[in-house]
Amino acid sequence: MPQLFPTFLKLADRPVLVVGGGPVAYGKIRPLVAAGARVTVVAPVVTDGIHGLGVRVKARAFEEADLEGVWFVVAAAPPKVNRRVGRAAEARRIWVNAVDDPDAATAYAPALVRKHGATIAVSTEGRAPALAGLLREGLEALLTADLEAWMGKADQLRAEWRGRSTPMAERRPQLLESINRLYRERDTS
Repeated sequence: MPQLFPTFLKLADRPVLVVGGGPVAYGKIRPLVAAGARVTVVAPVVTDGIHGLGVRVKARAFEEADLEGVWFVVAAAPPKVNRRVGRAAEARRIWVNAVDDPDAATAYAPALVRKHGATIAVSTEGRAPALAGLLREGLEALLTADLEAWMGKADQLRAEWRGRSTPMAERRPQLLESINRLYRERDTS
C-alpha cells in the first residue's frame, strides 16, 4: 500500500461538513472551529454541546446535496452512513475523514501536539488511533520547555534570511548554532 502524504490544511473561512452529532463528532468539531472553518453539522440527533460551538446545525439525515461547496468532510456517523458520505464525497473529489472507518476515509486525522507555534502530527494511517494517541503523549513529554524561545529565534532568523536571500541549505545549521547559543546562555544565567 502506498504511504500517506502528510499535510496541514488551511480551513479558515472554508465550508466544512460534519456528518454525525454525537460525542465523537463534538470532538472533531472543536479543532475545526479553532481552525476557523465554517462548520455545518448534519445529523438526526445532535448533542447539546455541539449547539454551543457556534456551528450551523441541520437536524436531519445526510443528503448528498450537503456536499455542495464543501472543502472537507468529517464523517462521524455509523459505518453505513460514513460509507455513503465517503462515496458521495469521492465522486466530488472532496477529502473525507471517516472516524474509525478507514475504508470510507480519504484523509486521516492525526494525533496532534501543539506547543508554542509548533505542531507535530502523528498518524498510524488509520490502523491504530489509540497508538497514535499514546505516541502523541510521549512526544509531548519529550518537547523542550525552551520551545517558545526556539520559535522566537526561528522567527527572527527567518526574517533575516529572507532579507539576505540565504539559501535553504544554510538555514538549518545557522538555526542549530543559534539554539545552541540559547542553551549556553541559559546555563550561564
